Order: sequence, then C-alpha cells, then structure tokens
Amino acid sequence: MTEPLRVAFSPDSDDIFMFWALLEGKVPREGLAFDASRADTETLNARAEQGDVDVVAVSIAQYARVARDYLLLPHGMSVGRDYGPVVVANAPTTLAALRGKRIGVPGLRTTAYMVLRLLAPEFEPVVVPISPYARAFEVLKAGEVDAALLIHEGRLTYEREGVHRVVDLGEAWAAETGGLPLPLGGNAIRRGLGSDVIARASQAIRGSIRWALDHKDEVARALLERETRADLALDAATLDRYLDMYANEDTADAADDTRRAIEELFRRARARGLLAEDATLEYAP
Repeated sequence: MTEPLRVAFSPDSDDIFMFWALLEGKVPREGLAFDASRADTETLNARAEQGDVDVVAVSIAQYARVARDYLLLPHGMSVGRDYGPVVVANAPTTLAALRGKRIGVPGLRTTAYMVLRLLAPEFEPVVVPISPYARAFEVLKAGEVDAALLIHEGRLTYEREGVHRVVDLGEAWAAETGGLPLPLGGNAIRRGLGSDVIARASQAIRGSIRWALDHKDEVARALLERETRADLALDAATLDRYLDMYANEDTADAADDTRRAIEELFRRARARGLLAEDATLEYAP
C-alpha cells in the first residue's frame, strides 16, 4: 500500500481550487495517495522550515529559505499581473507617510512582507495572522496598527470594510521592475521523496490544476458550498473575480516572465539582506 503524501495548503480559494480535482478523484493520482491538511499561510511557511510535509503551499519568498530541502513545482503559482496584496489604512495616506509606523502584516515569511520591505524598508511590522479573516480589519479599526497589509481575498473585500488603499504591491512591483509580474505563492515538494515520486506527484497536481481550470464553474460552486470562513462572506461574483486573478494560466504553468520575476525578487532581497546570499531556485519536473 502506498504511503500517503502529506500535502498542506491554505484555506484560501485558489489553493483549494488547485487540489480539488485531485482530492475528489477527478484526475489520476499516478499511483499515489494524498493526505491533505490546511493551515494559514504563515503556518505553512513554518512547516516548510520544519520539513514535516511532502507538498506544501509556500510563499515564494519563503521557498528561497527552504530550497535545500524542497524543489519548487513549476505549476500551482499565484501570480499578480499589475495587482497583488494591498496596504490599507483608515484614512487616505501615502506609503511615504507610513515611515516608522506600525503596519500589520500576515507574517514575516510572506512574499507580501518581503516586497513591502523592498518598497518601504522603514516601518514596524506587527504580525496579524490572516485567520480569522476579519482580524486584520479589527486591529486596524481599533488603532492597534496604522495600516494593514492584506493578502488573499482581503485584497478584494477591503472596500466594503470602509478602509482606504495606500498601495497595491503588484502595481508598485511592476513599476519598479519594468513590468514584471509579482510571484506570490507556489507549491514546493520535498526532495527526499526521490525523483520518481516527485515526477508522479508533479504530474498528478498538474492534472488537477488543468481539470479545475477546464471545469471552473463546477469547482467554484463546490468551493462556495464548502466555504468555512463565515466572516469572509464570500459570494459567487467575488470568488469568480478572485479565481480569475490567482487561479489561471499562470497557475497551470509558470511563464518565462514569472520565472524571471522570481529570480529578480531573490536578487533584490539578497541585496537588501532579506535573504541569505546562497538562496537558490530549483524547479521540479
């Protein structure tokens, strides 16, 4: 009997979208069994450091720190093209005006935090986990932070919370890099599984993503029916918009400009001392 591969991803819609067909038996599992669990982004990043999971959804920034033990799958990425996480505040302001201020961030290992550090290096980060979803808005409105960095669905729903956008990191990154997309998250697979299992797992996950993209309406309905984050109040229109942004052909396969963008992110982060000099990038088949 095949020992299950331990798979961990977030409760966010794009992550579930990618694995749904595989876990529901819609696509071949390539002779493998998959044991899935879910956790918030920063917890997943920490688990990648511990190496206790075989396939894990990680922030692209965090992959550089765990590359010794993991390969990056060339599919399953969340990529922003002139859009990405947003910084919001209770009143209109600028990023420059937040110098030295407290900004709530979803985790110190996230790509969003790294990019914000590249754009505005002088601020005080306050970690505000994205679960529960409403927490970032609660601490902002209570004045516990001066601004909040929102990832995942929060970047679409902040307007209904009555807060103001300060900067879209995807727009700012594109402006800084001559139009490169912003690679935010991806799936990493443990090197210790060996080349055969890695190749078969990659093929199974690739097939799951392709099936979901080809049956988007069916998967979206299932995600809405099974949504457990009551405070998110996700509706069909918002989910459709979110999936268009982060579960698309960029997810099916990393384009050349996405790969260049990852390299550029690592280069800039190393230059700023945010990554070790030996941080590497290596893809699975």
